[in-house]
Amino acid sequence: MTAARITVNGQDMPVAPAAPHTTLLDLLRERGLTGTKEGCAEGECGACAVLVARPGTHEATDWVAVNACLLPAASLDGQEVVTSEGLARPAGDAHAPAALHPVQEEMAVRGGSQCGYCTPGFVCSMAAEYYRPDRRPHADPIDAGTDPEHGPNGFDLHALSGNLCRCTGYRPIRDAAFAVGMPAEDDPLARRREQAPPEAVATAYTRDGSTYLRKSTLDETLRLLRERPDAVVVAGSTDWGVEVNIRSRRADCVVAVDRLPELRELRFASGHIEIGAALTLTEIERRLDGAVPLLAELFPQFASRLIRNGATLGGNLGTGSPIGDSPPALLALEASVLLADADGEREVPLAEYFTGYRQSVRRPGELIRAVRVPLPLSPVTAFHKIAKRRFDDISSVAVAFALDIEDGTVRKARIGLGGVAATPVRALATEAALEGRPWTAETAEAAAGVLRTEGTPLDDHRASAAYRAEMLGQSLRKLYARTTEAVSS
Repeated sequence: MTAARITVNGQDMPVAPAAPHTTLLDLLRERGLTGTKEGCAEGECGACAVLVARPGTHEATDWVAVNACLLPAASLDGQEVVTSEGLARPAGDAHAPAALHPVQEEMAVRGGSQCGYCTPGFVCSMAAEYYRPDRRPHADPIDAGTDPEHGPNGFDLHALSGNLCRCTGYRPIRDAAFAVGMPAEDDPLARRREQAPPEAVATAYTRDGSTYLRKSTLDETLRLLRERPDAVVVAGSTDWGVEVNIRSRRADCVVAVDRLPELRELRFASGHIEIGAALTLTEIERRLDGAVPLLAELFPQFASRLIRNGATLGGNLGTGSPIGDSPPALLALEASVLLADADGEREVPLAEYFTGYRQSVRRPGELIRAVRVPLPLSPVTAFHKIAKRRFDDISSVAVAFALDIEDGTVRKARIGLGGVAATPVRALATEAALEGRPWTAETAEAAAGVLRTEGTPLDDHRASAAYRAEMLGQSLRKLYARTTEAVSS
């Protein structure tokens, strides 16, 4: 058994004697770091946010904000964590008095904190954005004022989409975010980005009959899963963490795959793009950099930045949820999944992957190694998410479109749907109603009528079946309006 340990605010912190299911949040609070709060225990409020050193996109290391309430403490074995307490500069001597971090200072002077419960989480999310290596101030201050979600200092407010405040109101928090400058040259956390983050370590942490395991390679992991087909496989733990917290789920064996190098590659080939199943959505978004427009439209609507910093495509597909946001987009892209086990690998079209509610063709012992998106991409794409909140919400209906329109005629149509059946589905009848027909208002209206009948929507607390059906039709009308506006302009 390894002695799992985490570096927290520069100090060594053993995980023992905590149980393998103990969250990082609970571990921190038990050790006296009570700035990290529990609000929802589901990753929706951000009161538990902390910073973790992860492999960077533009620098060696990125400071990434994550929900400490969802991550098992053992999953951070060998890793480096900074909490709200670790951001401020401690007192050294008379020439180096204690000082607030610039983000903390702006939150204080601009009235961004009242009761203070949510403040440490906001501060950690803001710090992650503060240290984002490609954040740059706007060159033209006039242009900076035209985008309400990006400050003149280059601060992206979407970094705070997973943080909720119930008493202050968001204007002073926004003011604080837009007031912070760039990190000073001697800022230790900024300089830390120049060095590589800690390597993922093999972990075998056992307490009270439960075990948390992380192997070094995919082959080792697949052999382990052959021996332990009952093991729960986790990556970012954004789904399993909720099960542990809200439903008190426990597992005899949890196997982590989030740091396996073989699951963290993104490759452009001649006929496809291959996306590693353990890359986080934030990593995919930044590495693709708009190369797949449909995914670029999906990502900002997928939960929050805090969740996207941990969630993976492999996890979203592995849960088999009918309301996951990535399956509709991947169905429209005609993606396939690469399933690996100890005997080898097979490729399965995503349209054939789901077999029932939270069920799939994935066999015991198999992992999703990667998602493969064929090239070339359809030029007309859109992702429509119908939910009660703009961000950080579960879809009532999700619709993804990918169309080839040549000389005014729909040559090819692929439409993925979520939230209208026991599984994510392709809108096959609507695709047939579009293909070979002119892209006109009449065709769009007739196809919208067909789209309303796709799936088997239900009445539930998120929406009625009638509302879901109506939203399906409206989504196609919206797509047509957008494409014709683009042509006329």
